[in-house]
Amino acid sequence: MGSSDSKLNFRKAVIQLTTKTQPVEATEDAFWDQFWADTTITVQDVFALVPAAEIRAVREESPSNLATLCYKAVEKLVQGAESGCPTDREKQVILNCTRILTRILPYIFEDQDWRGFFWSTVPGAGHAGTDELDDDDGARPLAESLLLAIADLLFCPDFTVHSHRRGPDSVENMQSLDSCEYIWEAGVGFAQSPPLNYIHDLNRAELLRLLLTCFSEAMYLPPSPDNSVLNPWVTFFCSTENRHALPLFTSLLNVVCAYDPVGYGIPYNHLLFADYREQLVEQAVQILIVTLEHDGGVPRPAASSSSIEELENAGPENLFVNYLSRIHREEDFDFVLKGLARLLTNPLAQTYLPHSTKKIQFHQELLVLFWKLCDFNKKFLFFVLKSSDVLDVLVPILYYLNDARADQSRVGLMHIGVFILLLLSGERNFGVRLNKPYSLHVPMDIPVFTGTHADLLIVVFHKIITTGHQRLQPLFDCLLTIIVNVSPYLKSLSMVAANKLLHLLEAFSTTWFLFSTVQNHHLVFFLLEAFNNIIQYQFDGNCNLVYAIIRKRNVFHQLANLPSDPATIQKALQRKKKSPDVISRTSSQETVSMEGSHPAVPAEPGTLKASLVAIPGIDKLTEKSQVSEDGTMVSIPKVDSPQTVHSNQSVAAGSSDTESNSGRDNEDVFYTEAEMERRRLSSASSTSLWTPTPEWILSWKCKLPLQTIMRLLQVLVPQVEKICIDKGLTDESEILKFLQHGTLVGLLPVPHPILIRKYQANAGTAMWFRTYMWGVVYLRNVDPPIWYDTDVRLFEIQRM
Repeated sequence: MGSSDSKLNFRKAVIQLTTKTQPVEATEDAFWDQFWADTTITVQDVFALVPAAEIRAVREESPSNLATLCYKAVEKLVQGAESGCPTDREKQVILNCTRILTRILPYIFEDQDWRGFFWSTVPGAGHAGTDELDDDDGARPLAESLLLAIADLLFCPDFTVHSHRRGPDSVENMQSLDSCEYIWEAGVGFAQSPPLNYIHDLNRAELLRLLLTCFSEAMYLPPSPDNSVLNPWVTFFCSTENRHALPLFTSLLNVVCAYDPVGYGIPYNHLLFADYREQLVEQAVQILIVTLEHDGGVPRPAASSSSIEELENAGPENLFVNYLSRIHREEDFDFVLKGLARLLTNPLAQTYLPHSTKKIQFHQELLVLFWKLCDFNKKFLFFVLKSSDVLDVLVPILYYLNDARADQSRVGLMHIGVFILLLLSGERNFGVRLNKPYSLHVPMDIPVFTGTHADLLIVVFHKIITTGHQRLQPLFDCLLTIIVNVSPYLKSLSMVAANKLLHLLEAFSTTWFLFSTVQNHHLVFFLLEAFNNIIQYQFDGNCNLVYAIIRKRNVFHQLANLPSDPATIQKALQRKKKSPDVISRTSSQETVSMEGSHPAVPAEPGTLKASLVAIPGIDKLTEKSQVSEDGTMVSIPKVDSPQTVHSNQSVAAGSSDTESNSGRDNEDVFYTEAEMERRRLSSASSTSLWTPTPEWILSWKCKLPLQTIMRLLQVLVPQVEKICIDKGLTDESEILKFLQHGTLVGLLPVPHPILIRKYQANAGTAMWFRTYMWGVVYLRNVDPPIWYDTDVRLFEIQRM
């Protein structure tokens, strides 16, 4: 009965607020207390009982009352942070105020005139009688008071952390409390694991939800090329003003990385017991990725020690980024990597009993966190690549890429997965690690094969390119760049993977595909470069690939003799009109898919998705480095690089707008997905503006790197044909045996230097990450739906 009375009283208070035309004074506590005192309402109740229309009505018609409500709610949080909420009633007041502010803040942010409200000092704030709201320097802005109060409350004994009180009469002073002793979970920089308390987890999750809502002002600003515009909420919270920055960062990271959704592995335990930790872990990882996003993308040098004391003395602007970049102990890296790998692998786990283990849903946030760790902490990146542990991250990423390839609502997941692999592929060790045999039985909708992790990567990439949806075309460059980067280190490709690579070359080198857009020939250059790397540097173990090249030798001869006369061009363009499909899917020999796998399916009708800005072209995403004889990498200046001539010429030939923004200065313009689709359709209809010419074809045809492969064919084809005739061979295993023991030493051209295209951050990718990350946060917070139906401007919410 009490609960329904609470809801009724709360609803009456809301109606009073919306119908009052006169301002209600801040001193009228009897009126304001109706919202938080003596009521027990859940956050779902608050969202149901405070409709959006009424918040907007108060904002427009009684602005002073909305301002006072916000101010009074913050005041209650500040008072609770000072007193430590010793009574249950005070704890309930804090939770009620937290829920009300979570409900109201998005409507403050969506109105440009209100955005500065929390950053102004409130007239009459001195009446609060508290130090926080009435500083020595005059009143603090309301936003600062709110953020500091949340930080204090996240380390409030018996509310959000386990109390260290020695006896029943001793009281812990909130002002002198050392929050480094109250870190929520053992892990980085903290050895003790406090006892689990689900009430504390629930309270932490409520406060973190409010904190995330504070940070979400970024959603209400349109995409901007100016990456120096920082979110004031994040900037203040992650500054030295927040005395809890270090223990909170450590708590969030440790809670995420220590979480084990399976527990002791008892089947169906997640259906029998509520897991309050999962909700906290989701909120924690979202807070981490949002706070780590604001640093202008500049990695910090790692410090020589990551003890708590030395981390305390760190200085730069964003302390969360600073602390992350300074972690360096091997045991800390091991804890973080194993924790993330365990969580990323969780949805792949197979059991004999259907639905018997818990499957987490926050893998996209985990991938962004892994990206941040690798980007800001190069020592972590090298640790990841030091052993085959990197494969524990690679396999789930390939699983997600393969699973999402047909679903347009998950195009952002496809991008983040590919970006991570592009980043890893810039390091030699990644290519070396891929040679480990693949023995896991993760059910994927791909052909069965026996081979290495490199084979798995190639087979999945082939599946994405040949059976993914149209919007994945901008990623083809990235996928092939990853293959090129790892190719010099691949010791032995399986026959399945070799055939997949040859099928891609066959599909990309058809005249209709090469002549249909100005940059399609780049894909052929990438594949030829990968073949050359393997032939020159890993010939001995790659008889399968050499055999596949010999079998498909006509593809290379056709490329060498590519016609460039106007009649052929016209014929190819006519063929394109008849067959708009990206590439031929029939000539690839599809075999049986893995047991237990499900085919990739499109999004369910009605699925919501957030739009994304376009990604920069591969020339903007990467910078070229040459591997010298001692194994070190030397960066190649872009202007002098002869290898980029063909891409530069293609730009000069008239390409200013591909969907991936290749060949235009994308620091200046950002497109939403809807705009990109319109541009794609308009560019499709205006292909008459750009037509391939014989001169354009000759400009890049003469640069096709075919010499090594032609020499290989020149030497080996006659030998293979002679063996087949002499011995009457029809069995390919005998031919493979011959190729295995063959050699081309001294017969091939001088090996070319290895070129690696390393990922490089820029304004375009920074903006992409911001829109993707906030889109994920928006769509994942549905209970309660914090931002639903508010006027977000960073992206568009679209229904599939």
